[in-house]
Amino acid sequence: MAVKIRLARAGAKKAPFYRVIAADSRSPRDGRFIEILGRYNPRTQPSFVELDLAKIDAWIAKGATPTEAAGKLIAIVRGEKAVPAAEARPSKKSVAKVEADKKAAADAVKAKAAEEAKAAAEAAAAAEAAAVEPEPEVAAEPVVEEPVAEEAPVAEEAPAEEPAADAETAAE
Repeated sequence: MAVKIRLARAGAKKAPFYRVIAADSRSPRDGRFIEILGRYNPRTQPSFVELDLAKIDAWIAKGATPTEAAGKLIAIVRGEKAVPAAEARPSKKSVAKVEADKKAAADAVKAKAAEEAKAAAEAAAAAEAAAVEPEPEVAAEPVVEEPVAEEAPVAEEAPAEEPAADAETAAE
């Protein structure tokens, strides 16, 4: 038989009160149990937790395993690292909000880096333009043009008469 140390809900509607119990893992949450090991009331400020650590240690020695919630209550009573409920299991909305905030922060960092890179490029271009001094004008040596040898004009050939025209004149 697998024994679990877990919470069993008691109390009125919308006013929960829990018992820390040792029960068979197959029995229902509020059903049959073997032994009551303590009490927990989350509605008081601060929360009320009363556990019999000697009984809990005895059950753990026999092989019982505490559930996550029962384990946290045991750690709180023993003075070990207590994990606040908000950090233990964040809601889907808070996880989505954190991820959205991270993405927005990353986008802002990228935008700022792009603006800084653009400003640095503009500053570098301005510094380069200021650093480039115009070259002094060099007196150009007079270019001497050599006369080009003239070629003899090519006589244009007279267009040849068409033979068909000759045939027509001959036929007349």
